[in-house]
Amino acid sequence: MEKHIGKTSKREKWVRASPTMDKVCPTSVTDDVPAGNSCSACTGNQSCHTVISRTKLMTKLVKRGKPQEVFAIFDSLSAEGHRPTLVTYTTLLAALAAQKKIRSIPSLISKVEETGMKPDSIFLNAAINAYCEAGDMKGAMKILSKMKQIGCKPTTSTLNTLIKGYGLIGKPDKSLKLLEVMTEEDNVKPNDMTYNILVRAWSKKNISQAWNIVYKMVASGLQPDVVTYNTLARAYAQGGETSRAEAMIHEMQKNRVEPNERTCGIIINGYCSEGNMNYALRFLYRMRDLGVLPNLVIFNTLIKGFLDTMDTDGVDEVLTLMKQFGVKPDVVTFSTVMNAWSSAGLMDKCQDTFNEMENSGIKPDIQAFSILAKGYVRAGELEKAESLLTAMSKYAVYPNVVIFTTIISGWCSAGKMEYAMRVYDNMCGMGISPNLKTYETLIWGYGEYRQPWKAEELLLAMEENGVIPEENTIRLVADTWRSIGLIDEVNRVMDSIKNDRNFTENVNDEDLDGNSKPISTPRLLSPDSNATGIGTPQVVPRESRLSIRNISARSSVVPFSNRCGFGLRQFIVCRMQLFSKSQMSGQLVHSCKAVI
Repeated sequence: MEKHIGKTSKREKWVRASPTMDKVCPTSVTDDVPAGNSCSACTGNQSCHTVISRTKLMTKLVKRGKPQEVFAIFDSLSAEGHRPTLVTYTTLLAALAAQKKIRSIPSLISKVEETGMKPDSIFLNAAINAYCEAGDMKGAMKILSKMKQIGCKPTTSTLNTLIKGYGLIGKPDKSLKLLEVMTEEDNVKPNDMTYNILVRAWSKKNISQAWNIVYKMVASGLQPDVVTYNTLARAYAQGGETSRAEAMIHEMQKNRVEPNERTCGIIINGYCSEGNMNYALRFLYRMRDLGVLPNLVIFNTLIKGFLDTMDTDGVDEVLTLMKQFGVKPDVVTFSTVMNAWSSAGLMDKCQDTFNEMENSGIKPDIQAFSILAKGYVRAGELEKAESLLTAMSKYAVYPNVVIFTTIISGWCSAGKMEYAMRVYDNMCGMGISPNLKTYETLIWGYGEYRQPWKAEELLLAMEENGVIPEENTIRLVADTWRSIGLIDEVNRVMDSIKNDRNFTENVNDEDLDGNSKPISTPRLLSPDSNATGIGTPQVVPRESRLSIRNISARSSVVPFSNRCGFGLRQFIVCRMQLFSKSQMSGQLVHSCKAVI
């Protein structure tokens, strides 16, 4: 391990050094190769090993679901004096498509043309796919027009991609019209994938029309395959007609198409969703006759179905069948059983299932621990729930914001806010950022604990952590004041929502006039704020306006802030001291102190 300390792989260097990791458009799309740093192979129009190897790496990253890393590697090519090939640019388009970032596509196409390369059908199809994945069919059709303008003939892949795009935005009728136009005008020949895409698009809206596409498919000389029938079966199952999905098997066999694991999984999942577990189990036995062996996904679906109907005997039968078929349970299997016991309040059985999973050599994941935490919170065993945060480290599993918020909600419900804040501090200490749900849970807890000033103080913490409160968040704060009968405070908080709406309307009017300007507001969290509570002006996003800024900046509040001699950050603390002096909740403000 010591040998690796201080060393960084080339790929890590590219990713860390990239100026485009957080940008929509790579800088190298518009930058030329640095002068005096050119690759001799690239400038001589020869094959460059570096460009080829890094293009392959870019392709792998896209397939692995890491398109954001592609831009760094692309930039490194230009920075080192290499010239990307058309394949490299095509891969870059695939990365943009994966992230639904399409604004940089026109400049990318222009860059390709400026370098003297002529876009081919593969490159332009990739551009069309990027627009289709983003739901921008106007942009996709513009690329189609460009293809024709530069003499690049649309292909079947072009047609399939466009048809898929219209299906994604729920307009299969336009897909059908496009098929007719491109077949006649561009002489593009549809294939089985073309019809399967059309069947999928129509099956979501009109199963009868989906069948009409199948008939068109047969009329064109193509035969439906297992993908076609599975698409129709899924439509029936999702529509609550699983028996018709099962009847599809006869149609398949008549056309010499054999059902596969996916076919059977669709049918079993359909019966489970309908609560018809007898039919689901019957079909499992039928799979043997069909020559299809059930897989782990199918068994997990059955287990969940029986647990949803609280049929433990059915679960035992499925587990026995798993052993007979030689299929071993995984973490999903055990987590499904654990969740059922947890929901039923049987935490002893839930923990036993967890222990059985551990004894089976299966490593629990964050989902398994979340189920345990949620169950213990429901059962009121909050110490056990919190102890999981430490136990997870044994399995190299790290808690996330969901499990922390679950435990915090338990302490809030129990009225032990000091324990809830302890978990909150632990979460922040581990570098895990609280989300809106976390803060709203704590605000609700302080409302139940009858400490509204503490709830309002959390709005400051939200602002510090970049979490934007929503209207419901502000209403929760108002409710905490209502819980102790201070209607004036409720009105003060609720007025912030009204003021924000009025402000938004004014800004929208400015937008219509084309005179919109950045919004400058006091930076309330400045450590060197002056006595009036106004720090250095700071430009903030409009969406963050609904915050403590609007609540604390009421005219009736500023004098109170001034009397305390602190900034607006201290406004809430002063309010806490005021309530302490009035003995409304003196025993609950032991930690009240000014933050200077």
